[in-house]
Amino acid sequence: MNVPIRMIGLATTFFWIFLIAFFGSAAYSAKDLQFGFGDLRTEVTSNNDLLFSLPINIINRGYYNIGLFNVTTEVSDADGFVITQGSTLLPVIRKGESVTFLHNMTLNVVNMLSDGRNYLFDDTELNITEIVSLRIADFIPVQASTNFSIPWGAPLYNFALGGPTYSAVNITHFRVSVPISFENHAFFDVAANVQTRMYNSAKVQVGEGQTIINVAQHSPFNGSVEFYMRIADVTTSGRFEVYLQTPPFDYGPVVIPYG
Repeated sequence: MNVPIRMIGLATTFFWIFLIAFFGSAAYSAKDLQFGFGDLRTEVTSNNDLLFSLPINIINRGYYNIGLFNVTTEVSDADGFVITQGSTLLPVIRKGESVTFLHNMTLNVVNMLSDGRNYLFDDTELNITEIVSLRIADFIPVQASTNFSIPWGAPLYNFALGGPTYSAVNITHFRVSVPISFENHAFFDVAANVQTRMYNSAKVQVGEGQTIINVAQHSPFNGSVEFYMRIADVTTSGRFEVYLQTPPFDYGPVVIPYG
């Protein structure tokens, strides 16, 4: 049976009206999609990793289901270097549905501290980028993003060694005491073995000592390391080399001149 050309034209017109109405209503439906971020929470896992937890609430009051709701988090340093990233995907959020979930991401603190001197000794900020993408009615893609930052407290902020003091033990040797001070600005406790080597102005190692430190988060530390050296090796200037040994990683040397 032949279909009149007029009917074909009418069907085509209705088809385009349907598409325009569909996409129009779907786009209009986007204004009835409500989602918000709760307060970013951080905690330390049993592996000493930093766990970010971001509560997300979604209310779909629109006319259509929401598909492929994806949240991507990217953590970078002040120079834009990406430290870590993670994504969470919800396959579908049905119309009229309210959903609350946690978007989690883990940051390996050990790798940060062992790879970057700045994270050990300097306070800084970590930049967080959140990207949200979704599809309305499985057809219309929508994407939005936001940026914010969180402070990073250095576990060995303002780390310093004081000048050595000498006390005679016998006619050939001194007992040397070297003050150690820093502030733990981190969100975790610091436990480490601090090994200190002393070199005189002739670049000869003249002494070596070690001490154990255990400092609570957000607390200062003032202590010292002691060792013995020959009186004949004493010079008015030189350098210290400091090595930090912790269960997860080792770091050093940190070179600190004296005199």
